[in-house]
Parts: sequence; C-alpha cells; structure tokens
Amino acid sequence: MRKQLTALRRKMKERGIDIYIIPTTDYHGSEYVNDYFKCREYISGFTGSAGTLIVKQDFAGMWTDGRYFLQARQQLEGSGITLMAIGERGVPSICEYLSQMPSGSVVGFDGRIVSSKLGESLEGNYNIVYDIDLVEEIWEDRPDVVPSKIYSLPPEVTGESSESKLVRVREQMGSSDFFLVSRLEDIAWLYNLRGRDIEHTPVFYAFALISKNSETLYVMDEEYIMSSEKGVRPYKDVFSDMEKLRNCAVILDEDSVSYAVSKCFHSSVERILRKSPVERLKAVKNKNEISATKNAHIRDGAVMIRFLYWLKNSIGTEKITEISLADKLEKLRREQGAYDLSFDTIAGYEEHGAVIHYSATEESNAVLREGGFILIDSGGQYEDGTTDITRTIALGNVDDERKRNYTAVLKGHIALATAQFTEDTTGADLDLLARKPLREVGLDFKHGTGHGVGHMLSVHEGPNNISPRSAESHIIPGMITSDEPGVYLEGEYGIRIENELLCIEKDGKYVFETITLCPYERDAIDISMLTEDEIRYINRYHAFVEETLSPLLDEPERVWLKRQCKDI
Repeated sequence: MRKQLTALRRKMKERGIDIYIIPTTDYHGSEYVNDYFKCREYISGFTGSAGTLIVKQDFAGMWTDGRYFLQARQQLEGSGITLMAIGERGVPSICEYLSQMPSGSVVGFDGRIVSSKLGESLEGNYNIVYDIDLVEEIWEDRPDVVPSKIYSLPPEVTGESSESKLVRVREQMGSSDFFLVSRLEDIAWLYNLRGRDIEHTPVFYAFALISKNSETLYVMDEEYIMSSEKGVRPYKDVFSDMEKLRNCAVILDEDSVSYAVSKCFHSSVERILRKSPVERLKAVKNKNEISATKNAHIRDGAVMIRFLYWLKNSIGTEKITEISLADKLEKLRREQGAYDLSFDTIAGYEEHGAVIHYSATEESNAVLREGGFILIDSGGQYEDGTTDITRTIALGNVDDERKRNYTAVLKGHIALATAQFTEDTTGADLDLLARKPLREVGLDFKHGTGHGVGHMLSVHEGPNNISPRSAESHIIPGMITSDEPGVYLEGEYGIRIENELLCIEKDGKYVFETITLCPYERDAIDISMLTEDEIRYINRYHAFVEETLSPLLDEPERVWLKRQCKDI
C-alpha cells in the first residue's frame, strides 16, 4: 500500500472525514494541470490525465475511463487502490457509489478543485466539508505555482480583436448582469493572450468577470498587472470580489466552475449554471485561425517525414528506444519552429501500443527491433497552431492478421474523413461510421473517435466531440476535430491512425477537409479489403501530401516520400 494513502487516511481520521474525494483538475476544471495540482497522482501513483480518487478507511477506488484501463491496472497494482473502470458492467458511477454511503456521512474535499456539479449532488444527504485540502497537509515537497509571463498574440493568427470577441460574448449573456469566465482556454482565447503555467498548454491561471459594459481579468503575473492600465487585478481577489456582488444574475460555466466558487456568492445573487458562451465561439475557427493552423500542419508534416525517414533507415542499425524515439521527434519539431509539444508523446512498441495513453518510463522503456508495430501519438505547439497526429509504423514484415487489423482501422478512419452530413448529425452518429468497419471484423475500441483541437491552446477542446456519448454534440463548419479510431490487443500491439479534420460546407452538405499531412503505413495495408472509393481517397491524399511537403524536404527525404505516396 502506498504510504501517501496511509498518511491521507490518518489525516481523515484526525479530521473526522469518512469519505475524501480527489479529482484530476485545478481551480478551473482543467484536463491538464500544473504540477502543484497533481494531488490524485501524488496519492495514487496513477499518472493518467483523467480520474477521480475516492478514499474511505476500508476502501479506495480510482474511477477512470477506457483510455486508461490498462495503464491504471498496472500503476495501481499493490497500491491499495481498486480500479473502477467507468462504463464496465457492475461498476457503479461515482454518484451511484456515493449514494450507497450512510446518510450523515462526512464527505470531505477541496472545494476549489471539485466541480460545482459534483459538490451540489452531495448536498442534503451528507455533511460536507469543502474548505479542506488534506493533500497539502501531507505533501511535504509540493511544488509551487510559479506564474509565467503573459504575452499577446498578433492579429494575423487570431483574426479577431479581443474587443470584438467581448462584444460577441456579451450578446450571448442575455439579461444576465455578469459572466464569470473560469476555463483557462476560454480566457486565453477571449483576450488573445497566452502563458506557460501548464506544460504543453499555453494558458495562464486567471478568472475573468464580464459585465454589460466592463470586464475584469484576475491573473497571477504581477508584471502584467503592473503594466496594464485598468481592468486587471490580482488572481486572489476574485473570491472577495464575487462575495461583494449583490442583487444580480451571474452566469457560471457548469463544466469548469468549482464548488467553492459557486458557493461564495451572497444569497441575493442568482447563479445561472450553463455551458460557457465562449466555448462554442472559440471552437469555430475564423479564416486567419484556419490559415495559420494549416501552415503549422504543413511544417509538422515535414517533421513527420524527416522522423519516419530517420526511423525506417535507422532501425536495426542503431539502438532506438521508446524514449529516445520520442526525444528525436521532439528535437525535430523544435528545429521546425515548435516551442513546445502539445502533449507528452505516446510511443508504444508492440504490447505497449495496446496501452491507449502509454507513457514510457526508465523501467518500461522498450528497445525497438526489426519487426512489429510502434504506435506514435504526438503533436506540437507552434506560434501559429496546435497539431495532433498518430501513426502506427511497421518496423519490418507485417503478417496477415496485423494487415487485416490495420486496414480495418484505416477503413474506419476513411469512413469518417469522407463523411457527408448535416447540421442535425451528432457526434454519436459520426462515431458509428468509424466503428462500423471494425465491428464487421469483430473489433472495437474503448475511447472516442474524435475530439476538438484548440487553436494554440489545449489539444483537447469542446464542444465538438465524436464518441458514443456525443448525442448532443454537433460538428459545424470551422470546427477542427480529430479522426482516430484504433485497435488494442492487450499483451500484443496497438493500432491507431489520427488526422485532424476541418469541417467545411460544400454543395449544401457538411464535409471534412483533412489538414494533417503524413502518409499512411503502406506496408501494413491489405489492398484486397479496400473499396475502389477508399483506394481513390488514399491515392488523392498521398498525392496531396507529396505535393505539399516535398518543397520542405531534402532530396533523400523527397525520394523516400515519393515512394511512400505512389498509388496503391
């Protein structure tokens, strides 16, 4: 059992806490967080980006989704914490599990990081203690949040002034007096500002309070506060300012506002919990954002070609590990102008590729050999866009079963990329298209098919989403969404193919334009499984990749790319 879990239980007993809840987020509902907020990871040892830990004296459970089942099972072994696989038969949801607790139980959590939605669901049945951070009391070397420098983006990559964006947000506020913006990506987009408070996600810790005729930005960066003429205040002042509001209506983002923030208002204040008005505005990219993003993908495509050329020609002649491979790819991206990755590179060789969000460690770091699959999911943060791409690479001869599985994934990938649909089509409808070719051969995958991608922001963005749970999500022109079906055979290998798709309108229908540029693994394709339309799609895509990227490559790389992109 982890000593951190034992120490936490000791503190719970001292404070009279029966149940303690630790989610994976910060004060803003973020998916990726500053090291200071990695409380769940500190207690459990589980490093995935999604999960909620619930601790009692006689039980501890980690609720996480299908992306992390294998990883969580491995990392939680011997920890004293049970994996609670969300969606699996017999596994209660968090709310269902908590509903089984005796009435009057004392439930504790840090209300600044627990969502308003979860916190309010516990009211009435339990004694809630939400002004307590037990992890802080036992985490001796907890890192600090060191505020980064906030900087502005040029209009050529934003395409719209902050003043114009604020006007559009105010139009969405209706008769409400205020809107408290709590999601970091929303604030960064709204003000055309970026920071480095979270690794790989260029945001800064902040709140923004928008009224009909003014706005206040609360930030940690003291230099930015000093250099601003008005409307910028210290981050810590947001709570006291909210407590001063009286006789007004305030919009709160139901997906990111914390329980502590939602409870700080005076009883005369009407709290309106709804989807952030910024979220949908941000997801629909303007012409400048689209043009900038495409440019970033072209340079990222050149990186991928250089990387694949190196890998294919180096395997078997030099020692390459999962970690050294990821380091090589990062080096190439930085040489091409990326100032950061968009997330930690996933490089899983053979059985590690079956762990959907695998992260190599010094202990697990596999040496690549001739033969087998290496799954590489990676991306970069450029000064004009954010990229996310997955390719599964064959490192030698490919047997018939692997070709069948790879081609089934490719068919699902193409089915989504070539979809024609209407504004009424949901993300769940599109998800079925990508799964159909896989299910026809008895395969499936335990994650969504696609997520929104931010513009110089988080690599995961809503509201656009393609998954079985996206019955309320719609993809509309201007949105950029990933296309990434896969197959994961535990103990053997994994396959995933991912491009980014821009939704556009054509001949009265919605269609996708692929903006990721990198050939598929032709050595793993079983052409006999493809239809004529699928073959035409692959050949057209490869021709476009070669035409676009060749001018950025050296002669040996151009020759290699031409060979990879010739018609199948």
